[in-house]
Amino acid sequence: MIDRSTFWIVVPLLAIGTYLIRFSFLGTLGNRPLPAWLTRALKFTAVAILAALVAPGVLWPAATGGQTDPARLVAAVVTLATGIATRSTMGAIAAGAAALYGMLWLMS
Repeated sequence: MIDRSTFWIVVPLLAIGTYLIRFSFLGTLGNRPLPAWLTRALKFTAVAILAALVAPGVLWPAATGGQTDPARLVAAVVTLATGIATRSTMGAIAAGAAALYGMLWLMS
């Protein structure tokens, strides 16, 4: 367990660091339009974050002791297909969640 005084020193330092990291981007570019190449790249941020969050849970799920699970693979494929077909991040998340719960229910 971390010492209480160490904790209360680290928390504000992390808060200041986080603020400075965000301000370094927003403060320098806040009033100027972003370049076209950066705007194009930022459109893929949500998809990249979704893939980074989901991939470990699909390939090495802790719920199954690290073994690949067919229900999670099916949900990942449904999510990918829905995302490609509808171009909607929220639609893909909803379809993937429904597929996962449906597959877990069918397999139980």
